[in-house]
Amino acid sequence: MEDRSFELKVGIFVFIGILILFLIVFSIGRIYIFQPGYNIKVIFNFAGGLTEAAPVRLAGVDTGEVEKITIFYDREIKRTRVEALVWIKKKVMIEKDSTVRVNTLGMLGEKYLEIIPGTSEAGFLEEDGVLIGQDPVMLDELAEDIKDMADSAGVVMGRLERGEGTIGKFLTDESVYNNVEEFTGDIKRNPWKLLRKTTGKKKKKKER
Repeated sequence: MEDRSFELKVGIFVFIGILILFLIVFSIGRIYIFQPGYNIKVIFNFAGGLTEAAPVRLAGVDTGEVEKITIFYDREIKRTRVEALVWIKKKVMIEKDSTVRVNTLGMLGEKYLEIIPGTSEAGFLEEDGVLIGQDPVMLDELAEDIKDMADSAGVVMGRLERGEGTIGKFLTDESVYNNVEEFTGDIKRNPWKLLRKTTGKKKKKKER
């Protein structure tokens, strides 16, 4: 009897330990068990590294997770697209015109789904509602844009160095600089000239 009682106690402790481990693992995995909710779908042309079990945030607050990612062929637009099945907490209401995009969390680069609220006038999504996500910017496209901007800046700097254009002449032509310096010096010595010109303009306006 004592052996059976001991085995029963050991079995209970092992079961409790496994149950606790199970809950910890699923909690770390950001799987919302024992919570009511509903599913929506988000369609992307490019998912940008989004994975299953990625967190979902609405207005910066955790509201769910990505349950499943599926690649499919859209016959209407004749191209391959990505569908993310998203689980949302029950009491969370998402407007139909909300903006959805893939974002990066922290320094580790974890991808998550960011939902920016829309307007209540558009109504709210229900079970299996669909949102069209914004495609993330690809790094090679961003690098190409930066390169084009750098090339354009180089062309402008080259024109300035050669004295082309009004600003280029002002920076490189000493005569322009000397004329400006002479003009400002004359105004400092004879400020009444500037006052006379201003008064003359006012008289002409009154005559009109």
